[in-house]
Amino acid sequence: MVGLGGFIGAVARYGISTLLQGRGAGWPLATLLVNVVGCLAIGALLGLARDNPDLSPQVRSFLVVGLLGSFTTFSTLGHETMQLVEEGNLGRALVLILLHLTLGLAAVWIGARATT
Repeated sequence: MVGLGGFIGAVARYGISTLLQGRGAGWPLATLLVNVVGCLAIGALLGLARDNPDLSPQVRSFLVVGLLGSFTTFSTLGHETMQLVEEGNLGRALVLILLHLTLGLAAVWIGARATT
């Protein structure tokens, strides 16, 4: 189940990256979008799981570990942030980290609240 979810999440991630490639004027928008959407989804899924004890461990593993684990891109965030630093864009790198953290955490909270 984890492998199947991972396959789907990875393909979706690649599709979004391909779709947004070259957009954003030097900002890695695909990574930000994927991380925020992934945070929203995990918040919603965990909110649903909390209120629905019948959700099987296999389904949770498929969705949370497999699908969202391969869809979200924290390691890509690290790489893209270091690229910005190496290019001399320290301010942009710091803003990028703050955006991922604040929007990601807000999305988890919104996702969890939307399902309760």
